[in-house]
Amino acid sequence: MSILFEPVCLGELQLANRIVMAPMTRSRADAGAVPSADMVEYYRQRASAGLIVAEGTAPSASGLGYCRTPAIYTGEQITAWRQVTRAVHDAGGRIVLQLMHVGRAASHYNKPGGAATVGPSAVRARTQVFSDAVGLVDTDSPQALTLEGIAAVIEDYRQAALNAREAGFDGVELHCTSGYLPMQFMAAGSNQRTDAYGGSASNRVRFAKEVIEAMAAAIGAGRVGFRMCPGNPYNDIDDLDPAGTAAALCAAVAPLGLAYLHIMRSPVAGLDAFALAREHSALGLILNDGFDGASASAALEAGEGAAVSFGRHFIANPDLVERLKRGVPLAGFDRKTLYTSGPRGYTDYPTYQADVLEVTP
Repeated sequence: MSILFEPVCLGELQLANRIVMAPMTRSRADAGAVPSADMVEYYRQRASAGLIVAEGTAPSASGLGYCRTPAIYTGEQITAWRQVTRAVHDAGGRIVLQLMHVGRAASHYNKPGGAATVGPSAVRARTQVFSDAVGLVDTDSPQALTLEGIAAVIEDYRQAALNAREAGFDGVELHCTSGYLPMQFMAAGSNQRTDAYGGSASNRVRFAKEVIEAMAAAIGAGRVGFRMCPGNPYNDIDDLDPAGTAAALCAAVAPLGLAYLHIMRSPVAGLDAFALAREHSALGLILNDGFDGASASAALEAGEGAAVSFGRHFIANPDLVERLKRGVPLAGFDRKTLYTSGPRGYTDYPTYQADVLEVTP
């Protein structure tokens, strides 16, 4: 039996297997950023994963910026998420919530009235986002966060971690990549501050560090993880030394005793993000990006990490764990329905049928 199907403990999180469902934005929340009934079914179908990392979820109205993405700052949102976690737990699964403040990667068309778009500096991301109202639009020019504003955002994250536990999540993951607010602080191109949150790498990772500290103090460090992808340029991120920045964040949070580090393969040639994470972090590593069953097993057997997360494969294969165990073919997904509303291309993918698919010896 492959090591993929063995249990593992990540902090306070007990996983029945080492197959993790990666967080994926699927745009199925309602206009109030409230999780939908389709989302309950979607996550229930995939509860055989050792751990589900639920999609990026805003800790505040300011943290929103994309179409139909969920949040967790109102009672209605918490109640709706509780339906998701109950369904996953009833099916024997474990689930944590990825907290995602998009920062400057946002449009006011996708925010409630009065919600500001903020960033470490008043530098607009040279990219566009989609809005149901007007289609593709340029991102907003952000307001530079004051020191008081930074403290308020950190408090939003702390409260969101508490809200996640109230909603039944087993823990939380901080999204520190893909050009969202923590990475905007970490990268010199988007962070032009001259105070304690800008300049040196240790200063630029301070915001992410303080967010993680606040969440760990609120719900316990053993239920908090974070996700990184050194050198990810998504959403107009420019970091001249992504390895140094990632190492600085690992060092900053090392004393906390967190649950895990979710590390993505770097797009930068010659930068081995997995090796960097092993060198600079003693946390259990969840490896991500480009794995299939065989390569995931080989990576874990070689001691490269504690678990492997799958994103794209979980879209069309709700029973991915069973398919990998049996060695049967994996289904492909429909790109046209990745971010549409409703169940089509979301909850209607079939499970493995032993009487139809040929099992590979």
